[in-house]
Amino acid sequence: MLAGELYIADDPELARDSARAQALSHRYNTMDPTDGDARRALLTELLGAFGAGSEIRPPFYCDYGYQTFIGARTFANFGLVCLDVATVTIGDDVQLGPNVQLLTPTHPLEPDPRRDKWEAARPIAIGDNVWLGGGVIVCPGVTIGANTVVGAGAIVTRDLPPNVAAVGNPARVVRELTP
Repeated sequence: MLAGELYIADDPELARDSARAQALSHRYNTMDPTDGDARRALLTELLGAFGAGSEIRPPFYCDYGYQTFIGARTFANFGLVCLDVATVTIGDDVQLGPNVQLLTPTHPLEPDPRRDKWEAARPIAIGDNVWLGGGVIVCPGVTIGANTVVGAGAIVTRDLPPNVAAVGNPARVVRELTP
């Protein structure tokens, strides 16, 4: 899984890890929103890293949690989905709009291995000071450079360089931004 090679999705060890993440996510999603210290402690337990001053508004969903690393002062609005079968690295000062999806899993195109529940994954990296508008989908293996803005509803299928604005499906660069 971590090496990007095919693995069986319903492996018992992975199922235990996923059940842990689902239980912690459920607790987080149903916590008192005014209990900031308890919410932060739970996210620190769930995630691989959760930077100082960062916030995720519930609901939040992930596959494993420990594969997600969030920098300092990052804000994720309602409905973040982070399928962290491979690592998801989110930099400092990142803004994620509502219903953003960060999707690392891939599946074979051939029907037999797909039916046999084989899958793989490729990591996602989001640089510092990136803004992903509402409903953005980031596909497996994508890196988004620092200071880049991705417009609402875009589907990012390829790497985006730093300091650009990108929109559309698939996302394409429409202008350079002054750093």
